[in-house]
Amino acid sequence: MELTIATKPAPEVYGVAVTGEVDISNAAKLRDAIDMALEQPTEAVELDFEHVAYIDSTGVGVLVGAAHHAQEHGKRFSIVHAQPGVMRVAQLLGVDKEISITAL
Repeated sequence: MELTIATKPAPEVYGVAVTGEVDISNAAKLRDAIDMALEQPTEAVELDFEHVAYIDSTGVGVLVGAAHHAQEHGKRFSIVHAQPGVMRVAQLLGVDKEISITAL
């Protein structure tokens, strides 16, 4: 499934809506979108994963790297509306302890 990314800029939170499956074939696209979001003059970046049913270890690595990048820039980074499969992967890998991630 193709990965699509839509941005929702707002004064305090820069939103990034992600649709599709995040895997090694498209993780760079997600990384680029997050990097661009982190460069915006907002206090926080929020990824909406409502329409992401699957994420592999490469995608998880992108999220962990983005969380560290955000912290270095003094920004909050979170993932909202994560589907059960994505939450399960995050919990199994312990990522839910490093990243603010909430379920759908």
